[in-house]
Amino acid sequence: MNRLQKLRHKLIEEELEALLVSQPENYRYLSGFTGSSGWLFISNDSALLAVDFRYTEQASRETADFEVIQVEGELTDWFPKLALNSGAKGIGFEAEHLSFATYQQLAEVVIVNQYQLQLIPTSGLVKSMRIIKEPREIELITRAAELADAAIDYVKSIIHPELTEREIAWEIERFLREGGSEAVPFDLIVASGPNAALPHAKPTGRIICPGEPIIIDIGARVGGYCSDLTRTLCLEKPSETFSKIYDVVLEAQFTAINSMKAGMSGSQADQLARTIINQAGYGEAFGHGLGHGIGLAAHESPRLSANSSDLLSSGMIFTIEPGIYISGWGGIRIEDMVTLERDKIKVLSKASKILS
Repeated sequence: MNRLQKLRHKLIEEELEALLVSQPENYRYLSGFTGSSGWLFISNDSALLAVDFRYTEQASRETADFEVIQVEGELTDWFPKLALNSGAKGIGFEAEHLSFATYQQLAEVVIVNQYQLQLIPTSGLVKSMRIIKEPREIELITRAAELADAAIDYVKSIIHPELTEREIAWEIERFLREGGSEAVPFDLIVASGPNAALPHAKPTGRIICPGEPIIIDIGARVGGYCSDLTRTLCLEKPSETFSKIYDVVLEAQFTAINSMKAGMSGSQADQLARTIINQAGYGEAFGHGLGHGIGLAAHESPRLSANSSDLLSSGMIFTIEPGIYISGWGGIRIEDMVTLERDKIKVLSKASKILS
């Protein structure tokens, strides 16, 4: 059963006659269209890809299962009539992506013109399909992971105390792009010394120094699919504090990797690593979740966090990234991408975690 067929079965289950898909990763997943602006309209007997003049030729080249139609103006200018012509009355839309303002405008058009249409908010219909990766998706994510691994090896070979965080980040991004990556999936993180206490720090003009933590969080994109990898480096001999915290984070990650299994919830997986960090006395310094799914988006389901009810199952790909962050000193994070195969975790990232 292809993706379009699977979605149509979901529409029947949700008692929807049609679905308007607006989230870029979702319309790419279903249609293959990679443009930055487009809409899918899917019912039981039609599959339309609506784009403006800029994307008509591209859309025709990239998709085979959808009829490409050219539209003009705002969504409110063309969508209500398209929906009416389809004969569908109960139409779902992606509430997590379509803005409330746009929904209000659509609703007003429906009311003013007395159209027999009902706009129904939906959540996760396509995202729930994306959570289990197909073999081709796993292949592309693995290639993206290999690029990130190679970038870590490269930066280890060129990093030295005279470089700034920004210079290192640029060297990594250049390496990734020259190695075949599409646009990187997120802003690369290079955070040294006290800056490493910020989990999502941005590279600055700070010059890196020996003995301090240097968090490097990077990703590549291949065929639209992302990777996500973090290593914490130290130039020359690490301090006693660095070594102690690093060992705690590494133990937490190894414990999670070796103990996860299918059927476990995201909160149970998170607790595996969190227990180790809590027992070491750093519980309050681990303020984010253990990991997240990855695919066409850098962050997607499942979520591995203290309050996540997402259930892990074979075919998922997600990160495992415990961290400890201490204000004024810095932080340590170690992140790998893994896939769950036949109830066992397989680590996709290969970059060394041994400090040297």
